[in-house]
Amino acid sequence: MYKPTFQKRSVLKFKRFSNHGYSLFAVLGKEVLIGVLSVATLQNATAKGISVETEKAETDSAFTKKGVMMQEVNVTGTRAPLTVSQQARMVTVLSREDIQAAPVQSVNDLLKYAVGVDVRQKGPLGALTDVSIRGGNSEQITILLNGINICDAQTGHNSFDFPVEISEIERIEVLEGPAARVYGTSSLLGAINIVTKTPEKSSLSARVEGGSYGYFGTGVRGNIASKTHWNNQLSASYTRSDGYLRNKAGSLNSDYRTSKVFYQGNYTDEDVAVRWHAGMSVKDFGSNTFYSAKFDDQFEHTFKTFTAIQAENIGGRFHIRPSIYWNRSMDRFELFRGASNKYPFNYHRTDIYGVNLNAYFDWILGRTAFAAELRNEDLVSGNLGEPLSSPEHIHGTDRNYTVGLNRTNIQFVLEHNIILDRFTLSAGLTAVKNSQADMSMRVYPGLDASYRIGKAWKLYASYNTSLRMPSFTELFYSVGGHKADKHLRPEELSAVETGVKYEDKGVNAKASLYWNNYKNLIDWVSDGTLDAQGAVVWKSVNFGKIKNFGTEVSFDFNLHQLLPSQRFFKKFGVAYSFIHQDKVKEEGYVSKYALEYLKNKVVSNLQLNLCEKLDLSLYYRFQHRMGSYLDTNNKPQEYKSYSIVDSRLSWNEPKWTAFIEVNNLFGAHYVDYGNVPQPGRWVVTGVKFNL
Repeated sequence: MYKPTFQKRSVLKFKRFSNHGYSLFAVLGKEVLIGVLSVATLQNATAKGISVETEKAETDSAFTKKGVMMQEVNVTGTRAPLTVSQQARMVTVLSREDIQAAPVQSVNDLLKYAVGVDVRQKGPLGALTDVSIRGGNSEQITILLNGINICDAQTGHNSFDFPVEISEIERIEVLEGPAARVYGTSSLLGAINIVTKTPEKSSLSARVEGGSYGYFGTGVRGNIASKTHWNNQLSASYTRSDGYLRNKAGSLNSDYRTSKVFYQGNYTDEDVAVRWHAGMSVKDFGSNTFYSAKFDDQFEHTFKTFTAIQAENIGGRFHIRPSIYWNRSMDRFELFRGASNKYPFNYHRTDIYGVNLNAYFDWILGRTAFAAELRNEDLVSGNLGEPLSSPEHIHGTDRNYTVGLNRTNIQFVLEHNIILDRFTLSAGLTAVKNSQADMSMRVYPGLDASYRIGKAWKLYASYNTSLRMPSFTELFYSVGGHKADKHLRPEELSAVETGVKYEDKGVNAKASLYWNNYKNLIDWVSDGTLDAQGAVVWKSVNFGKIKNFGTEVSFDFNLHQLLPSQRFFKKFGVAYSFIHQDKVKEEGYVSKYALEYLKNKVVSNLQLNLCEKLDLSLYYRFQHRMGSYLDTNNKPQEYKSYSIVDSRLSWNEPKWTAFIEVNNLFGAHYVDYGNVPQPGRWVVTGVKFNL
């Protein structure tokens, strides 16, 4: 019924592709992903520059003179690794080529073009961004760096403060829907996995950029690849802007400065592959009215470090993948910028320690995976948590850690995959217990199935469940008009999804329907009550039950494949997303996150080759958001729909690229959050070098 396929490694090299590139790959006996940017599904990873080492000398020598190396690509839609054709769930993959073509300076901006993803900015270029999936909020997804969970237990607002240069990213995987069986129980509505890679040969790259509102950015990356088994890479970057918003006193207060350093290395031989990373991200930004419309001179400083090591054995029937990580986050929030005498600064320090053990094996009935994870989250703070038995004071500063919280999450996963010629069935369960919640061990099952019709069509369906623990902010933040509830219950979600996918000869199309059922949904709500300082009071609450129905449809065309005789049109894509929420709104209450979902979203892109080395990319998105917000006069305002056009013009040489990007080309006026207007036309120009 099922024949195990072990990890045999071989090299396949080609110097150039014919006009019909897919025709060559059909005879290889391997699956190859062809790079097609979809602004909607962001669907496939590029084959260019991807490689794998050889195990057979005669195979290597037979193709040594041919050029570019390629390999079958695994994506993460199940606990055990499966190829794209084997996956029973649809995983959105954005390739390195797609990233480089988009008019963006951050991953946050890039995800705006994914139709199922909601990116709500409070500051430009990723200064402060909330990213959610399918009508949720930023607390309900898991962010991973090379498969390592880097979510901040304090708050989801700063989850995208990772230390990686965008040029280092090999691909981005987006898994929509509950992903507890794959990435852990914090992934209530999905997960975003950022995968980096070190080039196989020693290399050096650099960039410098400048633009509107005093924007300046620079970065450098270099790696040393030995002739044996080692590869080490180091990158550093700096970005700053004067900002575009002023406070009532007339001073600019949406400025920001970001510094990043990231080191990653790997060791590979015939028996084992080991990779590790260590990174740092430092960010200072004016918060204007980001957190409260009453106070327009807020400021925040964050300092984050990331360390991890993971390994996997190569070959054999049984595969084991252990990993260990430590992430630290330090945050200082100033309600009045630089004026602790008006209101004491808020200090927080979060340390997260984790140990993962993932394993899978092949046998006559399929591929079975099991996993265990121990994750400890430790917070010390000036205002979040319960009183500490031994308070900390940092000598020479006003930083006092007097309260905090420590909790441990334990989870176990069991999954089995049946892979037939056209049919894939993946079923499993996650068992979880958290020391902070008053709960026994809970079990969350999941089932995914897909069936391939011919070579082009695939039908799929799934049922999955998950839960999420409240963040420390949701439990304890009672500052600046906020009143938290430390007795919040964990959120739970069950979801059903079905859909169809078509992929053949330069055409990719996908349609899906999903039903999400929430229990104990957490949000901040207000009835307009004011506190003693005149600020609107927001309370963290469990909503009860909410049901969402949604649909997504996308079409992507590789015009070079469809029309090989012309070179002007490269790619075109369009997608639409619709969400309906079944929740009776309580009169007089305003939601801050959960009820402010994107009901309608349209995204599209067109990539053109104006001449041999000159490319033009145009991106469009339309957003219609439900919900309302309280303006500075405490009056409710409905969100208005808006359309944005972004563009990128680039001249591409083998060793360098010059470009100019214009975001919000027509200067549309809009808000993602109430009382925080977004910038108008934003121009960035720069040059990148590759040696």
